Amino acid sequence: MPNQALYTGALKAVRPRSEASAAPRSTSRERLFKIPAELVPAARAWLESGDEAPCQLRTASTVVFVRDGQDGLETILTYRPGLSPMGSVAFPGGVSVADDCDPLPWIGPSPQTWAQAFKEDDVVAAHAAVVGAIRESFEETGMLLAGSDELSTVEGSADGFDQMAAREAVASGDKRFSDYLSMRGLKLRTDLLKPLSRWQSPDYRHKRYDIHYFACAAPVGQSAALLKSKGIWGEWVNVRELIADPTSTRIGDAIGAEETVGKPFERLVTPGTLCVLETLAAASTSVAFLAQKRTVQVKKAEIIEQDGEYLLRYTTPKKAGTWEKCSL
Repeated sequence: MPNQALYTGALKAVRPRSEASAAPRSTSRERLFKIPAELVPAARAWLESGDEAPCQLRTASTVVFVRDGQDGLETILTYRPGLSPMGSVAFPGGVSVADDCDPLPWIGPSPQTWAQAFKEDDVVAAHAAVVGAIRESFEETGMLLAGSDELSTVEGSADGFDQMAAREAVASGDKRFSDYLSMRGLKLRTDLLKPLSRWQSPDYRHKRYDIHYFACAAPVGQSAALLKSKGIWGEWVNVRELIADPTSTRIGDAIGAEETVGKPFERLVTPGTLCVLETLAAASTSVAFLAQKRTVQVKKAEIIEQDGEYLLRYTTPKKAGTWEKCSL
């Protein structure tokens, strides 16, 4: 979209608030999430072990693309087979790779600013989270947040032959993402992203992700298409309709996989994805959602047993014991 301004509500600057000026946080009712039946044995074993060290968290990212549909706000969701730490249904994204730490052309806030926004102690991890968010969404959907300058983003079809071949090469590791950008003379448009939240996988999981949630307006002049070699299901969904009936099996039935058919939507997503969707559903338009100022909360899962049922509750690690509602 050359020479066209796009409002994104993206991060411009982050200034720490002093303790004196910070408004007191109100007490909220604790919200608990059921642990999926297939993961209960692992959760039980973890509680019984008592002192076992959890697997290391891996930096991961996901992009919440938003657009205004005819019947309300829409976002794109995709299916992930297996027991992904991001859930069976999630926003486009994935785990960071070593190449995401490499320097590359960049338009937008510095890695230090992103680290501050996401409450990251490691600037390299923050850099990898931003690059990984753009790379993974490009691989998975074909939407690319990059342009030759701060006034442009690439345009074109995600399923064109050349574009699909490039996505396949990047996804397989045959081509470095940085080399693809360099070949096309592109810079990452990190200024189009907005930080939302950060959710960490429970300690009992063998794969644990530190998931950085970003939001972005759907790029003008681009379309989404699944990766031919890996894509199974992906769809723009009306968020308000989806959240109005979280027990519906429509999404799981549409995917058609053995582990999704007949399963309620709320059982296909992680608590982090569900909370972001609930926040989206409360917004009237994409501009309203992106314009809202938020302080990123780092959500750490804690396993509890209640009346014979295994549940998760989330809190901010640095404020253990302060339980919050599903807020971003």
